[in-house]
Amino acid sequence: MVKIGNIELGEFPLLLAPMEDVSDPPFRIVCKENGADLMYTEFISSEGLIRNATKSLHKLDIFPEERPIGIQIFGDKVDVMREAAKIANDAQPELVDINFGCPVKNVACKGAGAGLLKDLPKMQKITEEIVKICDRPVTVKTRLGWDDDTINVFECVQRLQDVGVQAITIHCRTRAQMYKGSANWNYLSEIKNKDLLKIPLFGNGDVDTPEKAWEYRQRYGVDGIMIGRGAIGYPWIFREVKHYFKTQTLLAPPTLAERVNACRKHFIKSIEWKGEKLGIFEMRRHYTNYFKGLPHFKDYRTKLVMEENPEILHSMLDEIIEVYTNFNIENSNITTDFVENL
Repeated sequence: MVKIGNIELGEFPLLLAPMEDVSDPPFRIVCKENGADLMYTEFISSEGLIRNATKSLHKLDIFPEERPIGIQIFGDKVDVMREAAKIANDAQPELVDINFGCPVKNVACKGAGAGLLKDLPKMQKITEEIVKICDRPVTVKTRLGWDDDTINVFECVQRLQDVGVQAITIHCRTRAQMYKGSANWNYLSEIKNKDLLKIPLFGNGDVDTPEKAWEYRQRYGVDGIMIGRGAIGYPWIFREVKHYFKTQTLLAPPTLAERVNACRKHFIKSIEWKGEKLGIFEMRRHYTNYFKGLPHFKDYRTKLVMEENPEILHSMLDEIIEVYTNFNIENSNITTDFVENL
C-alpha cells in the first residue's frame, strides 16, 4: 500500500499531473471517474494567492467527488511561498504540493519552478518553511536538473526528504528539454536502487499507453506513475492502465457513447464551476481531443466552438452519437480504430 502521510492510494497509484489550463476541476472529475487515484490542481502563483488575485483563488476550488487532491503552488520567494502555502493549506486539500519543475520561460527564468534546480539550498529552505506551516503532507514535483550538464536529482531528492517532504514526483526530463525528446527514467531506478528515499517516488514523462505504464513500473521500480498529456481528451487511460496491470490484456477503447458522455460531463461541470459564458468558452479547447479520430469531424468541431447556447450544444452532442452510430461505414474512408469504437 502506497501512502502519503495517512493518505492511502492503493498498491500502485496513478496520478493526474497538474497541467496549466487543462487540469481544472471539470477535467479532474472525468479523470477521477475513470480511475485516477490522486489529483493535483493547476499550478497556482504564490504571488497571486497572497494578493487575493481572483484567478489564483479560483484555482483553490475543489469538488468533493475529486478527492484526494493536492493544491500545487509555485514561486521563488521564501516568505511569499510560506504565506501562499498557508492559504493553500487552509483550503483543505489532502496535501500541498510545490512546483519545482515548470520549465516555461516566464516561470523558470525568474527563479521559480525548474529555476530552483539552479539553487538547491533555496529550494530546500522554501520547502522547509512550507512543511513547518502546513498541517497536512507536503509533496514536490521537480525535474532531473537544469540541463544535461547539471543533473542534480540525487542531491535534490535527499535535501527535500531531509526537510520533511512526504512524496516526490520527478518529470524525467531536464528544464532544457522542456517537453521535447525522450524522458529518461533511468535516474529513477538509480534513486530506488541506491535506497536514497524512504518516501514514495513517482515518475512522470511519456506514459501514454498501458503497455508503457507496465514496462516503466517493472523496469524502474517507482511507487506510482503520474500521467499528464496522455490523459488530455482521453481520461480512459487510467482505467486502461489498471486493467492491463490486472490482466495483461488491453481493455477495449471507449465507445462513441462514452466519448460523448465524458465530454458532456466535462461541459456540465465547466459551466457549473466557471459560469455559463466562461464555461462554454473554455470548453472549446477540449472538443478536438475528445473526438480525435472521428472522420469528417471538422464541421462539427466548428459548430461546437462557435455555439454559445448550452441547450444547442447538448443537442449537438446527441446528434454526434446519432450521426456517427449510423455512419455508412462501407461507403466511407474511416479508420479501423473508429470502426472498433462504434
